[in-house]
Amino acid sequence: MQTKMLSCRPMLAALLCGASLALAGAPAQAQSDGTSTFKAVPKRAAAAAQAAAQRDFAQFVTHQVQVRGASGAPVDFPLDISDMQDLKDAKIGYGFPVYTIDPNELLAGRGSMKQMAKATGQWRFVILLNQRPIGMATVELNNGNYETVAYGAAVLAKDVDASMGYYADAERSNVRFVRIYQARSDVLEVVAREDGRTRYAPLHSARESLLMQQRAVKDGKAGDALMDEAELLQPLRSAVKQNLDASK
Repeated sequence: MQTKMLSCRPMLAALLCGASLALAGAPAQAQSDGTSTFKAVPKRAAAAAQAAAQRDFAQFVTHQVQVRGASGAPVDFPLDISDMQDLKDAKIGYGFPVYTIDPNELLAGRGSMKQMAKATGQWRFVILLNQRPIGMATVELNNGNYETVAYGAAVLAKDVDASMGYYADAERSNVRFVRIYQARSDVLEVVAREDGRTRYAPLHSARESLLMQQRAVKDGKAGDALMDEAELLQPLRSAVKQNLDASK
């Protein structure tokens, strides 16, 4: 669970961002400015994080193409491509801040999940190849500057992109990505456009960790696949408690 994320800024010397970083370790300290929608995220921070993702990815692509040429992508390459030349057409897509919930607050039930979720200061950007998600760039604020710290999470990228397509509005302002590190679970918090009701879409890691089946979207009704907080809390708390006990 506490997989160390290696810095990708000095990575022009070698490929060092693994593909298994979908549930990498939490940032050192979550910020306390939890908000209900993406609209509340400062535009300056969003723009700076995206600029860093684009800058670093351009360097990553240049280096990989120079080193590997027209060869096929190695099996452990962090992005889902078949040929290294595909990188030339890949682009940084949309991004979103990562939120988390303190495990002690979750176990104590100190408010709703929506209230407990706090921003971590970390951002994820979906990397697209011809509009197809092939992975993610993880961006963090280090010494006052945003920088990419990892590439990978191809499975998560596909899962998030599909879920955003179902549940998000045009600005993705009614959804939040919430990672409960101690439960090894990612969920998408969704505020319904019709009635303002908050429900959750368990992503791949949550379905695996919490032993849940993916709910189908029926008759074009995406809301039918969402879970109420009451359905999600107990398995989350059980997973958090089990993992915390195991780490003692």
